[in-house]
Amino acid sequence: MTGEIWVPLLLTLKVAFCATGIACVTGVVAAYCLGKRAFPGRDWIDAACTLPLVLPPTVLGYYLIVFIGRNGLLGAWLDRTFGITLMFTLQGAIIAAAVVSFPMVFKSARAALEGVPQNYLNAARIAGAGEWEIFLRITLPLAFRGILAGTMLAFARAMGEFGATLMVAGNLPGRTQTLSLAVYSAVQAGNDTLANTLVIIVSVVCVVLLVITGKLLSPK
Repeated sequence: MTGEIWVPLLLTLKVAFCATGIACVTGVVAAYCLGKRAFPGRDWIDAACTLPLVLPPTVLGYYLIVFIGRNGLLGAWLDRTFGITLMFTLQGAIIAAAVVSFPMVFKSARAALEGVPQNYLNAARIAGAGEWEIFLRITLPLAFRGILAGTMLAFARAMGEFGATLMVAGNLPGRTQTLSLAVYSAVQAGNDTLANTLVIIVSVVCVVLLVITGKLLSPK
């Protein structure tokens, strides 16, 4: 029983941490680029960035297979050039979780970045600061709480990811079987004790993250 709990738990934490790191960096960059100034097609790009939030997990998983599968747009090139296969691997699970959790960071980061007072930024430009310096020293610190809240939501989402991960990485015990997949397997096997234990672990972690996120988003 201990191994059936700790192995998927550690694997889930590994996937969630890596996926959240990817989603955090890409989400903040995308939010900054889209929020910096208006340009033709911005609304369409914003919709595309938000799409993983509303698409059914199976549809998102299918898109990932088309893109990173062995015969996919990127997957075929990786397999042919470097011999790298992402399907049914831990890396595939991380990519699936990162894509699913990306909108959590993106939407929170964009709202936080757009909430930074423009007069602060304009004053810094008048003082001779470059855009990169302004971002690091003014924009990012002022938007940090919102970005951190989105990152924590992304971590919780990555921990609970199921559908896309199942399609891309499979359900291989000890290799790609995360907590949500382990719950599914336990229920299928009729092991209610294991399923209940895993469900409680996931629920407690997610509730704690939601409470902390709520405090971060609440007015000071």
